Amino acid sequence: MDSRTIVISGGTDGMGRALALRRLAKGDHVIAVGSNAEKGARLVADAAVRGRAEFVRADLTTVAGTRSVIRAIEASTDVVDALVLCANRVRPGRVETAEGFESTFALYYLSRYLLSHGLTPALEQSTSPVVVNVAGVGTRKGAIHWDDLQLTRRYRAVAAQLQAGRANDLLGVGYAAQHGGRVPYVLYHPGFTRSGDLSTLPRPTRTAIRVAARLFARPVEAAVAPIDRFIDAPPPAPLTAVDRDRHLPLTLPTLDPDRAGRLAERTAALLDHLDGVRGR
Repeated sequence: MDSRTIVISGGTDGMGRALALRRLAKGDHVIAVGSNAEKGARLVADAAVRGRAEFVRADLTTVAGTRSVIRAIEASTDVVDALVLCANRVRPGRVETAEGFESTFALYYLSRYLLSHGLTPALEQSTSPVVVNVAGVGTRKGAIHWDDLQLTRRYRAVAAQLQAGRANDLLGVGYAAQHGGRVPYVLYHPGFTRSGDLSTLPRPTRTAIRVAARLFARPVEAAVAPIDRFIDAPPPAPLTAVDRDRHLPLTLPTLDPDRAGRLAERTAALLDHLDGVRGR
């Protein structure tokens, strides 16, 4: 197979890093996006004898930072063959970005919305493109807080993660309706995996998660293997939803097209408002 260009958000940690090294071993050009320069440099060094790796440092919790990534990728390549969205971070307390967004909403959902739509022109130049959104499809817990998307009134870390997860489900539905005929979209839930950045959590919580992961979680390589297959052979359908190794029906209530349209309109309005404020 010819070398392909793979963009991975959250590409210097956990599943993102494992996937990057796996694709580099196949000779691909990997563009890893992350916030930690040291981890980025380590990935590039590890890739020196495998393939071509680039690291784009950015703050994906901000719209400006995510848009800067899109510009950097456009400057680096005309074609993106696969976009894999992994970046996420659990925040035990509510953190508001400089742009006024709740951090989990901004990183876990909004950056993925911007990268998906912003890199569509480059994806459309590929002969076999695919977007893989690594989130929690198949999970029915959680809800979109339509009257308080930024969780200003009652923040809980789990509620924030679940809201962003359900938003990613709807992002996939909305994207597929708009672009899926040319760029297939995959919603993929890897399940509990020995992966992820736990540095923002209190020490007792980190310890408990690590113990549970040793006992019950999937190895990273097992969780990454399906993504590798999606890249090598993108599904023919506009939208595919997979929970671990199980294909899901697109009739799930969490994949409702009307709610996907509503979220897309709300997201566009949030971005228009932000751009309007900046333009004053």
